[in-house]
Amino acid sequence: MKNVNQFKGKHILVLGLAKSGFAATNLLHTLGAKITVNDASPEGDNNDIAELRSKGIEVICGGHPSDIMEKGFELVVKNPGIPYTNPVVVEALRKKVPVWTEIELTSCLSEAPIIAITGSNGKTTTTTLLYHMLNIGGKQPLIAGNIGTVSCSVAERASEENIIVLEASSFQLMGTETFRPKIAIWTNIYDAHLDYHGTPEAYRSAKANITKNQTQDDYFIYNDDQSDLREFAAQTSAMTIPFSLQGRKETGISADDEWIYWNGEPFAKRSIIKLPGQHNLENILSATAAAILMGCDKAAIEDVLSSFTGVRHRMQFVKELQGRMFYNDSKATNTLATKSALAAFTKPTILIAGGLDRGHSFEELRPFMTNIKAVVALGETAEKLSEFAASCGIVDIIQAKDVKDAVQQAYPLSVEGDIILLSPACASWDQYSSFEVRGDQFIEAVMELK
Repeated sequence: MKNVNQFKGKHILVLGLAKSGFAATNLLHTLGAKITVNDASPEGDNNDIAELRSKGIEVICGGHPSDIMEKGFELVVKNPGIPYTNPVVVEALRKKVPVWTEIELTSCLSEAPIIAITGSNGKTTTTTLLYHMLNIGGKQPLIAGNIGTVSCSVAERASEENIIVLEASSFQLMGTETFRPKIAIWTNIYDAHLDYHGTPEAYRSAKANITKNQTQDDYFIYNDDQSDLREFAAQTSAMTIPFSLQGRKETGISADDEWIYWNGEPFAKRSIIKLPGQHNLENILSATAAAILMGCDKAAIEDVLSSFTGVRHRMQFVKELQGRMFYNDSKATNTLATKSALAAFTKPTILIAGGLDRGHSFEELRPFMTNIKAVVALGETAEKLSEFAASCGIVDIIQAKDVKDAVQQAYPLSVEGDIILLSPACASWDQYSSFEVRGDQFIEAVMELK
């Protein structure tokens, strides 16, 4: 960690405790700041609160006092999930008090170069792929952000010998001012999180913060197959590295049916790749480009390409049973992610889907339903999904009470050679506390099948 004095004696409000708030509070306290923590949840038996108070840190729980910004704070560090419509955030911005998320702290403090990955889809897979490439290549990577440890905690222990591989959401990137990764990766852009950002333009603007402060000494890896991202690439000061699935390109990284190319030269054969799906090829290209730029040797990259079969809960191969292949894609919490999953398979597929009803349509999935032989619907959207499946000409449609019941009902519908895929196209919160819990129940149910 860099030796910095910019926080010493500063009066800082940490808004929202949770994992990132707890980490940011401890770090800022170590750096000599005067901290107040404010969390909307009741105090309960939270051990973190007791630990913070034992250090002399003020903690206010159970709501956001309307006058809290009258305490003279010079900086607010907020939990990424707290919207900018929150009254405390609104008042802070009115008073022209900076409002950060903790990845801004990471940028201020890290001695290690940062590779930041964002995108509407593919962030976690790209981050994991890149981490493994760098790790096998002896580059001492540390994984951080949405996928791992809170990034400012990683920055605290990182040295110049490390590389921080950071998954960054639009929520996190919106709360940055000087954040500057050595390499920025933008996998793709689709409309998402509009309930938080308000407009597609605001969402894109938040994402664009990943490259806003980059210079000609940095790299920006982007999806050249998307016109929106080509426009953002034209605005960056960084060296641009395009990736494309549209055949061999003379610059950047690209792919055709046989090869991955680096600056127009064959680099690795497509046939060694184990991870299924065109959308995952995007992730592979962007991760490979970053690994090459960081000096990873080809053998390390090919080792990962030939062995990596997926991130837990994201197109994760679970098991083969009597010729049926089970895949856990619980992280597919929207139709865009499920569309990518369906496009990855050409074999007959039994789709387990459904969950929290946010009022969205399943219509985007229609062109990808041709290989679906049966649908098992669950959650709040079970009826809506069943009606949609019937309109696609699917005859075998079952409604299940939960994921475990869905697996038990899906298996008898299958024959040897079929895919049984959990890809809900919906958030989990109607029945499960997280998509991880939902995916874990799927894995457990598959393992129990005889």
